[in-house]
Amino acid sequence: MIFNLPRVVLLFLILLLSLPVLAADNVIRIGVLSHRGDDVTRQIWAPTADYLNAALKGYQFKIVPLKFDEIEPSVRQSEIDFLLVNSGIYVSMEVRYRVSRIATLNNSVGNIPLNVFGGVIFARQLRNDINTLEDLRGKKVMAVDKTSLGGFQMEWGVLKEAKIDPFSDFASLSFGETHDKVVMAVRDGFVDVGMVRSGILEKLAANGKIRLDEFKIIHPVIYDGFPYIHSTPLYPEWPFSKLQNTPNELAQKVAIALFQMSQQHTGKNSHYFGWTIPLDYQQVHELFKELKLPPYQDEGMFTLQDAIKRYWKGIAVVSVFLLMLTIMSTWVARLNARLKKSNRSLEYQHDLVLNSVCDGIYGVDVNGNCTFMNRSMRKMTGWELQEMQHGNQHDLLHHSHADGTLHKAEDCPVYLTFRDETPRFIADDVFWKKDGSSFPVEYSSTPMKDHTGKTIGSVVVFRDISERKKAEEENRRHQIELAHMARLNTMGEMASGIAHELNQPLTAIATSSFACIQMLESGQVDTEKLIDVLETIGTQAEHSGEIIRQLRQFVRKEQPERSKTNINALIEEVLLFIQPEARKAGVRVIRKMSPDIQEVLAQPIQIEQVLLNLCKNSIEAMLQSPEDNRFLTITTEMAGDNAVIVTVEDTGPGIDDKIKQGLFDPFVTSKENGLGLGLSISQGIIESHQGQMYLHSASVEGTAFRFALPVISDSEQNNNTK
Repeated sequence: MIFNLPRVVLLFLILLLSLPVLAADNVIRIGVLSHRGDDVTRQIWAPTADYLNAALKGYQFKIVPLKFDEIEPSVRQSEIDFLLVNSGIYVSMEVRYRVSRIATLNNSVGNIPLNVFGGVIFARQLRNDINTLEDLRGKKVMAVDKTSLGGFQMEWGVLKEAKIDPFSDFASLSFGETHDKVVMAVRDGFVDVGMVRSGILEKLAANGKIRLDEFKIIHPVIYDGFPYIHSTPLYPEWPFSKLQNTPNELAQKVAIALFQMSQQHTGKNSHYFGWTIPLDYQQVHELFKELKLPPYQDEGMFTLQDAIKRYWKGIAVVSVFLLMLTIMSTWVARLNARLKKSNRSLEYQHDLVLNSVCDGIYGVDVNGNCTFMNRSMRKMTGWELQEMQHGNQHDLLHHSHADGTLHKAEDCPVYLTFRDETPRFIADDVFWKKDGSSFPVEYSSTPMKDHTGKTIGSVVVFRDISERKKAEEENRRHQIELAHMARLNTMGEMASGIAHELNQPLTAIATSSFACIQMLESGQVDTEKLIDVLETIGTQAEHSGEIIRQLRQFVRKEQPERSKTNINALIEEVLLFIQPEARKAGVRVIRKMSPDIQEVLAQPIQIEQVLLNLCKNSIEAMLQSPEDNRFLTITTEMAGDNAVIVTVEDTGPGIDDKIKQGLFDPFVTSKENGLGLGLSISQGIIESHQGQMYLHSASVEGTAFRFALPVISDSEQNNNTK
């Protein structure tokens, strides 16, 4: 099988995972470290901006020189779109602000491209007292900046190996801000020793500003193939990176343009060769960890296991990105000369990438037949590519819903994707295995196009969500148990009031029964009076039975099914529970319930629990109010035609401002012995019904809680009718 260009590009875009929308402003700002001054920086990098302007029509690229202390504020406030700084600053920005590299600079010496550099420790040639690192103790030293990798941090790493502390063992340590100033300060004798990045001395000498024989190199190091004098190990060159909010689509275009950039576009004074794929900057991370520089200033021992555990996702994504970028670069370079060989190589690399992904990936043509699949797809479904190619993918993989009902092919999201050319994401569905069993999945379906832009099928990326659904179900059961325990706890607190409420009708029944017995034993039975007494007994028995029935219903574990519910009726049932406690507290209950409210789809017991929590809280709060000003008002009304609003208002002392912000958080309470779970559970219940619950008002004159529940829609009404 030979992949063409559109298919490889499509796979590359899928693995990038997201494509943010480009801002309306077409001015693209490239922040560049101004380590040799703003004028030199603009002179060196202006040709790069001009090249990008010509390569990417519709954008205007602008060079923004940044001093060392201006870089982090510019990144934090998103004042730039791309960043070109030394590798040390990049590492810090990568960890702190998720800046990501898209290319690495190729420096040049003649026609030799260099993508690594080092640091140089140097003194004047005539200083016979400075020859080794040990001789630096007690000397005046100047570096470029604390955040300059080549101009200080590399040299600091070498000094640390020699057990020399630059901040305590030197007579003085100053920073010149630019490399040129450091070199001139050493040449003119203002300081004894200087630290700059490799290549600076050679460039100044080539421009006639200094002579190399004026200086000596301290701790010289030689690496084969690296032409500049240096005193430290070599580190990767400056990366060209994108900010987190810069669209991936734009970054991809810029990366491709930079890879195609030749030295003729860099300008006469740029002294760099072009760009290569982004290198591995782990070496810089290790240096910063050793020096305890930000963002590793508080790092202790950090093992390989810790690194894998903390950064495994990033390592996987970067590895896939680098692999795909290598494939693309190789494909473009060899396309004209060796097309067939390039296609075979890309096919191999394509399979390698697909099989390294844990999610299932497969392609479908416009006839519904599978064109490719990865190893995870075969492992999760049991289907082989040959079987899928000879059978319709919908009939094999997607033929039925979770409840066993037929899933019509014309409604299949995978087919709809290549028909209307619209990407889709399905959060909950099922796929069927070869053995006839099913498993829950979430998947995306994206149109697949050929080189002419014609849609030739769909690419599906899916994930088995069995464990996630199991966890969600377990959490749901836990919430139900927690709500049940809360109801039992509430009933326990209200037990004395309910017992009193039951005691009255039971006492009336007993008294009336004794009266009947006495009338019968006396032999003087007044039939009309006897009937009245028996009616009293029946009425009180029914009242007691209703209280017990409501109590049993409230404390039982609710069933998951929801039903059409009238909120006014639920409120009346709750007031049956709360009335004894209200009378005991001297609270008057005021009903302002609209008779025209519509029904909602709800679990009645759960809504009763919310109402009981709110009423009970209000009664307890009003114990601090004067007895003649204890009113509990319950209001129901419609919010247009979409929702029913319930308000529970009291005349208590209100809620402290310190508690308002976290009022609905678990374990936040104003009661001395409260657990702080009532409002949290209540809010969770309302939100599970697609409603909202909030504090409507809280002042010294009282508190009002309000919640809204959506009314039954036409479709729900039809389903309930069926």
